[in-house]
Amino acid sequence: MGLDPAPGAQANRPMARQANQVRAWQRMLSGRRLDLLDPTPMDIEIDDIAHGLAFVARWNGQTRGDYAYSVAEHSLLVEEIFARIDPKAPVKWRLAALLHDAPEYVIGDMISPVKAAVGPSYGALDDRLTAAIHLRFGLPAQIPKTVKARIKRADKISAWLEATQIAGFDEAEASKFFGRPNMSLLQGLSIVLRPPVETRNAFVARHEALLAAL
Repeated sequence: MGLDPAPGAQANRPMARQANQVRAWQRMLSGRRLDLLDPTPMDIEIDDIAHGLAFVARWNGQTRGDYAYSVAEHSLLVEEIFARIDPKAPVKWRLAALLHDAPEYVIGDMISPVKAAVGPSYGALDDRLTAAIHLRFGLPAQIPKTVKARIKRADKISAWLEATQIAGFDEAEASKFFGRPNMSLLQGLSIVLRPPVETRNAFVARHEALLAAL
């Protein structure tokens, strides 16, 4: 025989459910509260993005060197490669290339096999954050498919270079997964490993330069 609920227990249940709701916002160092499920451009700050990305390691940290290779450093390289692929690209698309992994400042970086295992929910979260970030800095919520394809190409070239220089891949294996790049696009480029604070400052400076050129 079940026991009757204690007096007031029914009234307290809604409060208990409310207290147990999953928190969906992240407090940023700027003081902003970013709702991960419903992000708005008003809660996006470049200093938060740069700081977060400078401390997020690519390749799950499995890279050679005294410093992790950060998403911020990768983003700087992708923007440079994108400009080599399309030298006449408008500045706004170079800015989009710099920000192509910006959502990872709050959701982290996942290697491709993990993203595939997580499924479409990760992609949907990434898309919402990307849209808010783009709008915050004067870009369209969704960039043209042709531009997105060129950024993706630059991303894969960067991944090939990272894989062969610091992540333990030989060129044949890297080419199998990322495609063999046009080596002329890599002339003079190398992987940079430096303290996170230096990378953060470089990312902010590049962002400011692109915004000023818009």
